[in-house]
Amino acid sequence: MTGTVLFTPAKAMEIPITIRFGDTDPYGVVYFASYFRYCHHGIEEFLRHLGLPPASMFRNQQEGFGLPIVGASCDFRRPVKYGEEILLAVSVVKMSNKALTFGFQFRRPDRVEVVAEGQATLVAIGPDWLSRTLPDRLREAIGRFIPSTA
Repeated sequence: MTGTVLFTPAKAMEIPITIRFGDTDPYGVVYFASYFRYCHHGIEEFLRHLGLPPASMFRNQQEGFGLPIVGASCDFRRPVKYGEEILLAVSVVKMSNKALTFGFQFRRPDRVEVVAEGQATLVAIGPDWLSRTLPDRLREAIGRFIPSTA
């Protein structure tokens, strides 16, 4: 990912994260894979905030769809260490007919500087594992969080 993901404060959700010992590498710095786990947690909380239970969105056998992550990236700008608190800002970067991309920015609560940032794209699939249109209730709930330039 190049550049900075821009967030409109009214269209982003912030989630506090405490760095746990198991999230770090032997140097006490957040291990890169931990950021992806934080991002997924952010998506879950974003959906929950919209009244969309994550368990019924990521894999919904009754309605015949799933939302696997098909692409993810994260750039690490500054080290974050065990015991620190950071804030994760989650927003919707874009939504197409079949896909939804979330953006993530991590920063320390008392600073503006971004310590890490990334994106994750989810694609709607049917029981046949082929792409399909995003569920209407997801599109409607997410619509108000789409940046006007997307």
